[in-house]
Amino acid sequence: MTRCVRKTLLSLMICLVGVLGFGESAHGHELQPGYLELRLIDTDLYAVVWKTPARGARPMAITARLPERCDPRTPGQPIWDGAAYVARWTARCPGGIEGGVIQIEGLERTSTDVLVRFDFANGASGVHRLTPSDPSFTVPSQPGHLEVAGTYFLYGVEHILLGIDHLLFVLALLLLVKGWKRVVGTITAFTVAHSITLAAATLGLVHVPGPPVEAVIALSIVFVAAEIIHGRRGRPGAAAKWPWIVAFTFGLLHGFGFAGALSDVGLPEQAIPSALLFFNVGVEVGQLLFIAAVAVVLAAASRVTIRPPRWAELVPPYAIGTVAMFWFIERVAAF
Repeated sequence: MTRCVRKTLLSLMICLVGVLGFGESAHGHELQPGYLELRLIDTDLYAVVWKTPARGARPMAITARLPERCDPRTPGQPIWDGAAYVARWTARCPGGIEGGVIQIEGLERTSTDVLVRFDFANGASGVHRLTPSDPSFTVPSQPGHLEVAGTYFLYGVEHILLGIDHLLFVLALLLLVKGWKRVVGTITAFTVAHSITLAAATLGLVHVPGPPVEAVIALSIVFVAAEIIHGRRGRPGAAAKWPWIVAFTFGLLHGFGFAGALSDVGLPEQAIPSALLFFNVGVEVGQLLFIAAVAVVLAAASRVTIRPPRWAELVPPYAIGTVAMFWFIERVAAF
């Protein structure tokens, strides 16, 4: 297959991601998950936090229901905090919540999920992920570290695959870098960088405001798009010569973006290292799945012999730059 055909096929994928991107929120993700927390503050008394996801500043039609023995079982009037509708209340659950059923009513009619964090009577904590196909669960009698690992791993995979801005950045790198060895080095640099800032921000070692980070992430995509255009015109820039440096630098920013998503659901106090590790592993696996999908499409298209026009090579960088600049302006306006 000619190099021109491969570039054009990759261009079509980028354009498709870009079109989807115009329909996304300012954060570049389809929808943040719901979050329910039950923190034990006294014998049988729980402090409850329920965050209802919002679409267009309107709450989703879902309701958290605690075990039947709890009083009250449902929240009062939630308050908009700029990202979600948050309700806080205390509930007394005689005998604890172990063995009780926690349910998210209406979740089966949505496309999002809910992360539930809860305390056991002995002070240990647990976590469970509810989905539209599985909107309720019975609280176990003992904490399970394997469940924590699995929950945060799946959340990491889901986050990267729904993170259109992160995927567009990775696609742009694939378009910019020539040769699979250089691709591997570049993606590795990106991975190492965002792993560092993800851990540092999540553990509270570094604090960076979320909205500016999201805006600069969009600007980083614009920069890579401009570098692609310069390369097409015979004037390769620093990103083409040293892509791993650019990937590492911007990877630090993307790590703060991942940390912002993780902060929305928090980490279980009894298993912080495990949850953080498996969330990051999930992000990397999701990223590799995406790269593998691109490779499979290109391999399948290797039998194609159609030669597209030369101007087709300019479609992807302009599509990337347009979408990313739209995100940048939208995110700055949301400050």
